[in-house]
Amino acid sequence: MKYAILVGDGMADRPLPSLGGATPLEKAHTPHMDLLAREGILGLVRTIPPGFPSGSDIANLVILGYDPAKDYTGRGPLEAASMGVELEPGDVAFRCNLVHISLEEARPRMVDFTAGHIRTEQARSLIEALDRRLGREEIRFHPGVSYRHLMVWRGGPSGARTTPPHDITGRAIEDYLPKGPGSERLRDLIVQSQAILRELRGKGGGGDFVANSIWLWGQGKPPKMEPLTHRWGFRGAIITAVDLLKGLGRYAGLEVVEVPGATGYYDTDYRAKSRYALEALMEGADFVFVHVEAPDEAGHQGDVKEKIRAVERFDGDVVGPLLEGMRRWKEWALMVLPDHATPIEVMTHTEEPVPFAVLDSRGGRSGGKAFSEAEAARSGCRIDDGKELIQRFLGGRWEDVS
Repeated sequence: MKYAILVGDGMADRPLPSLGGATPLEKAHTPHMDLLAREGILGLVRTIPPGFPSGSDIANLVILGYDPAKDYTGRGPLEAASMGVELEPGDVAFRCNLVHISLEEARPRMVDFTAGHIRTEQARSLIEALDRRLGREEIRFHPGVSYRHLMVWRGGPSGARTTPPHDITGRAIEDYLPKGPGSERLRDLIVQSQAILRELRGKGGGGDFVANSIWLWGQGKPPKMEPLTHRWGFRGAIITAVDLLKGLGRYAGLEVVEVPGATGYYDTDYRAKSRYALEALMEGADFVFVHVEAPDEAGHQGDVKEKIRAVERFDGDVVGPLLEGMRRWKEWALMVLPDHATPIEVMTHTEEPVPFAVLDSRGGRSGGKAFSEAEAARSGCRIDDGKELIQRFLGGRWEDVS
């Protein structure tokens, strides 16, 4: 049996007046996801449990069958695992964004949580400079990809209240700076980073960049997770350009497949992701998890045209080739879903249930006319405990879902 889960990050949305009351999913041309919806199982699943933040970390943890109440310690440790940064039991890993803040204003605002999608080589030189200047025996900075980096506080407190920068675009930062245990040190590091980045820009270091601050958030200690591969007794792989998902995959026991041209942005090589996924299955993997970030990025930018384009590319260049390729095996199952919604109108993640569609060679049907939020709601198939989704998917159990 071969299994594939395809995640279009943030694809789900809300009706938009600019689209005549349609959502980007409804407006986009998605013949392959629509086929899954018509011929297979279509429904809604809650990937964000009550009381948890609406993030990709929580949502993808749930999609893979984990309970955030037991298995989630924070986003930072997952990123550390992806980057090969070894954490000791007492270490606290923070996500460290390079951002652009309107520091010249009386009440500085979060202007761009990606620092203009800063190039990885450019960002590396800045993070390395910050580590030389701010790093201590207990504090170290580690370069990642584009604007996404890591800070590790050895023996530090993990109880600070922090806010994802993508949740506060356009807002004054003063209400969202770290609070609670260790927050004074965290705020000080943020302020010091601003002076260092300003100095580097004055000297021409790192080129013409818009990164003028770091933002620390998503902290946590190393989690203890049972590998998915042990639980189900198969060999699996994950394909993604995002460190968070790579780290989650490693903790879940999945092989991280590096794909040339996978960027985590609009210019990602969609076709390469589907090609490498099929190769992983042909080379012995029983399960593959493919993640595409682009729809989420468009949602955060409030760019409806780019979101529709990203959804169509996901359908045409990822879902289509995987659907065709899976048919070479006698027994197979393919599932498509967003991890969460990233509505254009709010430009951040939200907690409402999202549509999923499954086509399974073992049978099962509760489909609709198309793959969309509204059609999934009309299907009558709903899973409120999201971690049950993968159990039903792998076991082919859909008869009692209503």
